[in-house]
Amino acid sequence: MKSHLLFLVLVVCASCDADPNKVTEVTEVDESTISDHIARLASDEFLGRKPFTEGEVKTVNYLKDEFEKLGLVPGNGDSFFQDVPMVEITGTPSEKMMISGNKGSVELTVLKDFVATTNRIESKVSLDNSELVFAGYGIVAPEYGWNDYEGIDWKGKTAVVLINDPGFQSGDSTLFKGNEMTYYGRWTYKYEEAARQGAAGLIIIHDTEPASYGWNVIESGWTGARLIIESALPQLNVESWISGESAAKMFEASSMKGQDYKTLSRDQNFKPIPLDLKVSVSIQNEIKRDVSKNVLAMIPGTHRKDEVIIYSAHWDHFGVGKAIEGDSIYNGAVDNASGTAGLLAIAEAFKKTIATQRSVVFIALTGEEQGLLGSAYYAENPIFDPKKTVANINIDALDSPGKMKDLTITGYGQSEMDEYAKEVALAQGRYIIPDPEAEKGYFFRSDHFNFAKIGIPALYASGSYEGFDYTIAEIKEHNDNYRINKYHQPSDAYDPSTTNLNGVQLDLQLFFEVGMKIANEDYFPKWYDGSEFKAARDEF
Repeated sequence: MKSHLLFLVLVVCASCDADPNKVTEVTEVDESTISDHIARLASDEFLGRKPFTEGEVKTVNYLKDEFEKLGLVPGNGDSFFQDVPMVEITGTPSEKMMISGNKGSVELTVLKDFVATTNRIESKVSLDNSELVFAGYGIVAPEYGWNDYEGIDWKGKTAVVLINDPGFQSGDSTLFKGNEMTYYGRWTYKYEEAARQGAAGLIIIHDTEPASYGWNVIESGWTGARLIIESALPQLNVESWISGESAAKMFEASSMKGQDYKTLSRDQNFKPIPLDLKVSVSIQNEIKRDVSKNVLAMIPGTHRKDEVIIYSAHWDHFGVGKAIEGDSIYNGAVDNASGTAGLLAIAEAFKKTIATQRSVVFIALTGEEQGLLGSAYYAENPIFDPKKTVANINIDALDSPGKMKDLTITGYGQSEMDEYAKEVALAQGRYIIPDPEAEKGYFFRSDHFNFAKIGIPALYASGSYEGFDYTIAEIKEHNDNYRINKYHQPSDAYDPSTTNLNGVQLDLQLFFEVGMKIANEDYFPKWYDGSEFKAARDEF
């Protein structure tokens, strides 16, 4: 049932004859529009919306057609599409990773003790007697006065690093961000930084608690075919993980035998330590190329049309796969037909409202489930100047059984986007809370992250803690049920007769009103001091 809550905001009129201080009732994001689009996108007709399949063709054309029906214009010149070249790499590592030195050798077995992948688009890559150097947490963070790579020529060498960052379980809330993971703790950053330093390879030591997942996730997640985007950025020959047990054997045979490497790594004055060991491992690759698509549509602004606010959501899911209880289509109703439908519903609301001064852009992104690939490609090949991209609002996996009292902001404390969200949330009778599991690094696991990396302040939020009509315990049960029984499974399907969307509508209404405010002012939201993304914006 459509919500009848009324929302009031100050809208700056596009017409110079209009009263710029006129208080106007804001258009409501239409709940029936949300429902209709989720029903279509999550139907079997779209075959689970996997890139490079018939499901992709149906999905991107559906989105293009719906944006056109609303009267939006193409977001990439005269096209609604941005081609995203992808490469599928099926890598087969050698059965053994050999670590050898004067004090002993360690033989590691693939999957049981190590995994190895590469982003190099070559038929074979290897580390051949590459010198191992322990580099602490593998972090270069000038704002913290931290450099784990300092003083070493890394050419041809392989760095060995810990997962997460020095603040985790340190008991010191001022060390990085304490238990809250910064991007420096994310495994993707560690590979990127090692490549920037000129290393040949990187080995991350797995530890369940700071990683927030067990070795079984490493086994399954770093094997088989992987999609990547071709990039001009530096790439390692080999990206690897080893188990904690294997790391203990390695250190026993190294120059660091008997030393507490975790404590050493928390010292701001830490310097990399050669281990007097060498590593050898190889990967044979099968390589295929194809092109997927981001879908871009826009509403041009009236006064400052070169300044844009970007709404984003990923359209992709897992397609047709292993059958579970007789169902093989992974419909992805929550993840992320909900967010993609949200783009269309918010676009509809903007078109029903007076024109905005800044342009509003809607991007439905490909390849999120394969590693945020569509947004990563956009970040390297932006259609709109990042210096004039004011903010990003990302919508991913909205799922609540009703209207929520909270708005949980993932990445709370990063930027002034928190204040924009708080203002609208308070008007809705809601409160703001930070992500209660910030140590798991969820801020780095959806598409807004790639906008943040190039300096664009991003909002990623949803009601997920306490409902107006449901207790905290009931909401937790709802969330746990989704995570255990539906997340990335065929059972993430849509039944309008049993799904209450008024909580989703309330979140989308908030996103719409935040965007409306930003689209009608001349202020650029800022990153807070201490954010690891502030430096990228400051470069502008």
